[in-house]
Amino acid sequence: MAPAPDPFLGSERPRRGPPLCPVLGLLVVAILLFPSVARSQTAMGLATVDTTLEAGESDSQTKPEERGLNKYNHWDFGFTTFRVGYGLAWDFATYSQDDAAKQQVVNERDNGLRDTRLLFRGKFKTKRPLTWTLGYMYDAPTDDWFFRQTGFMVGVPEISSHFFIGRTKEGYSQYKHMVGYDLWTFERSPFLDAFIPILGDGIKWIGAAPKQNLVWQLGGFWDVVSEDEKFATYDRQLVGRVVWLPELTNQRLLHLAVQGRDVVPDEGQFQARSRPEDWLSPYYVDTGKFATSHAKTVGFETYYRDGPWLVGGEYGWQSFEAPLSGDPVFHGGNVSVAWLITGETRGYNRVSGYFNAVSPRRTIFEGGPGAWEASLNFSYVDLDDGTLQGGKQWRVTPAILWHLMDYMRIQAEYGYGRLDRFDLEGNTQFFQLRLFTGL
Repeated sequence: MAPAPDPFLGSERPRRGPPLCPVLGLLVVAILLFPSVARSQTAMGLATVDTTLEAGESDSQTKPEERGLNKYNHWDFGFTTFRVGYGLAWDFATYSQDDAAKQQVVNERDNGLRDTRLLFRGKFKTKRPLTWTLGYMYDAPTDDWFFRQTGFMVGVPEISSHFFIGRTKEGYSQYKHMVGYDLWTFERSPFLDAFIPILGDGIKWIGAAPKQNLVWQLGGFWDVVSEDEKFATYDRQLVGRVVWLPELTNQRLLHLAVQGRDVVPDEGQFQARSRPEDWLSPYYVDTGKFATSHAKTVGFETYYRDGPWLVGGEYGWQSFEAPLSGDPVFHGGNVSVAWLITGETRGYNRVSGYFNAVSPRRTIFEGGPGAWEASLNFSYVDLDDGTLQGGKQWRVTPAILWHLMDYMRIQAEYGYGRLDRFDLEGNTQFFQLRLFTGL
């Protein structure tokens, strides 16, 4: 239902945009005022910071050298190394809904294969660093097979850079860039799933200014090859992200980032929709398809890690040039806190600016308890603006994760969420379980 016109504004409403300039300004001022802080941290120990990069930089699970796993999945063919990996996740879910929620959308108890994938990667024996990756994945929500991250990465150490050519993640959002299996929640925030595709075909520059503890990504993506893929919701994406790490030690890490996208929706149409952090659930928020010629996304990230503790989150806005729909601006994000009860510190890939999987100090096969992690996440998405009423939804989710070893995990979580849509406010309780193995 379209909102009633404002009698004080007449037929026009003021343009509302996300506060990109203040966020960028604060980051620039901070870098100029505190350069000594950034430089002093660079020289400190970085044992738990991953400063290496493969072509498969966002699909890696466990490094092959850890705990002798390389003898099972890693070979050297002379002209290239060759590594095999896999991932498999199975989900279970049941629900409790009030009467209003059942009128909005009906959830039914279910279980199924979340996805499974095969990963191959290696490094050519060339003077200049040159790596390759190939991923093939079955995606249960779309019931389809497609090539995952596939392409070549060339290193240019002269300018502290790498260039990826092929199919990869855009680079927008730490939480979207992380391996989906490695999250401290089951799924990414509904805002990210509504607007940020999981992959794109193009070229991405991954650069760094080591003395200033700055890393960035700049990419261009086009759907020439991926036109028929489910994730190809845009004809073209230009994406940039800058991460500043003013504090970076073995235990402590402060991650600040700003990011933006300039995109052209596929065939002049777009549909913003997402599930409530549960792929077994129907879509909760959904604008339906609407005509639009151009869109922009901006957002910011803040994360702080202190040993076993991690707290932070992201927020973003996506605005559309869609005159028939009132040029809507949608927004959302999430904030989380995670605690590794057994004392581990979650790793971090400094090259691309995202967190890694948890590696237990002592796995259950080494006579230890594995790693136990507790997390609490709050997410929010608002798809009501202009003439579009896609709905508003929030969810709070405590979870417990048992990392039995580097490549096996059990996750359980409870979620309580509210959907404001169809002139109703419905409440749903989510009970979810995931079994995962991956290498």
